[in-house]
Amino acid sequence: MPNGFAFLMLAISPLICVVIFRSLPPGRALIVSLMGAYLFLPPQPTAFDFPLIPALNKESLPALTVLILCVALYKDEMTLIPQSKLVRVMLALVLLGPVGTTITNLEPVFFGRIGLPGMSPKDMLSVAFRQILEITPFLLARNFLNTRAGHRDLLLALVIGGLIYSFPMLLEVRLSPQLNIWIYGFFQHSFEQMIRQGGFRPIVFLYHGLWAAFFVMSSVVAAVILLRAEEGRTKTYAMVAGVYLFMVLVLCKSLASLMYCVFLVPMVLLVPRRLQLWAALGFAALALAYPTLKGVGAIPETALLEQAAKISEDRAGSLQYRFDNENVLLDRAMEKPVFGWGSWGRNQILDPVTGVSETVSDGYWVIVLGIFGWVGWLGVFGLLLSPIFLMWQRLRGPVLEQSSPYVMGMGLLLGINVFDLLPNATLTPMTWLIAGALVGYAERDDIYTRKKRQNLKSVM
Repeated sequence: MPNGFAFLMLAISPLICVVIFRSLPPGRALIVSLMGAYLFLPPQPTAFDFPLIPALNKESLPALTVLILCVALYKDEMTLIPQSKLVRVMLALVLLGPVGTTITNLEPVFFGRIGLPGMSPKDMLSVAFRQILEITPFLLARNFLNTRAGHRDLLLALVIGGLIYSFPMLLEVRLSPQLNIWIYGFFQHSFEQMIRQGGFRPIVFLYHGLWAAFFVMSSVVAAVILLRAEEGRTKTYAMVAGVYLFMVLVLCKSLASLMYCVFLVPMVLLVPRRLQLWAALGFAALALAYPTLKGVGAIPETALLEQAAKISEDRAGSLQYRFDNENVLLDRAMEKPVFGWGSWGRNQILDPVTGVSETVSDGYWVIVLGIFGWVGWLGVFGLLLSPIFLMWQRLRGPVLEQSSPYVMGMGLLLGINVFDLLPNATLTPMTWLIAGALVGYAERDDIYTRKKRQNLKSVM
């Protein structure tokens, strides 16, 4: 269990956010507050669980704090309602979906002699509030990180955050994952899963070693985006940081993140921006199509398992375990396909005697589908992928070449992150910040004006 220092750090995090917002412009303060909390505050189960509201943890408490600060300090400079009709629809599904979920799950659910309670209006309010806090980084980034300068700040923060985090990560590679135990008094996951290839993979204060590796991968890609876009000394710094962080990524011993990096780095460095946009669209299409393909049995699971076995029998066994759980959980979700099963673990399969869950939810897509149904799934994934579709609609042709030099690289990074939500649940505040920054940029008035001007020229 977390020690007193863990709860103390979580408790004083709002005060730290206040200091940050008093010291930095809103965009940078938003990045530092949310990224700092995500990287350094104690992970679950450290949380304050008050009645009627969701548990306030290292992600939700800072999100609530920055939302209050931004509304209090910058309410005349921000709008929480997006301009894009597509984004508005997705936002409505995310926020209103819990109403339908609650109404269709008022009855208890039984597994043998084990019963789970039905949802109540109190649960509806709690879940809706949780949804608001989850997308808060998206809404605020849309307002304060929607410029070329805001994109640069976000990418620099990823690189600097990766460089800072690399030191405790390297320490854990050498000594084994111990920092969370030493500082916060508990280990946040299964220690056995941190043992890989005769050594250790780091976790530091994140939820799993996969999360740590994915963050480092994002830092490498951010450095490469800056390498292509910047000039002079910054270009050199970006190259050195990218090479160093790539070596750290190798030591993280995560094959998926390493493969993502190997694919994205040459894409960002060498491929024309138009093709980068199409690649991002490809990731978006795969993420949206996967549940349907999975449901009709069109995913080549056997072939994928055979390829995994060529790398390692352990990896093949892990992938088989994921597929088996996905199949069970998908069947469960399709019993209530529209609004899902709701909270209290009702989307899982429980042992009818002990009440212990017999299923494990790894992929974020199946978690959302089981809890909120197709309505909630479409809202969350549509909101995450809406920046890519908006960029495809509004940043084509000459407009694309005149746009921010960072947007296509960020779009690729967002696309690969959403794609990674199929096997994992690596949805973090950084994902929402990138998505919000890109939506805000695509919605800006000068982008609209430039697009209209280009269309007028083509007609004339």
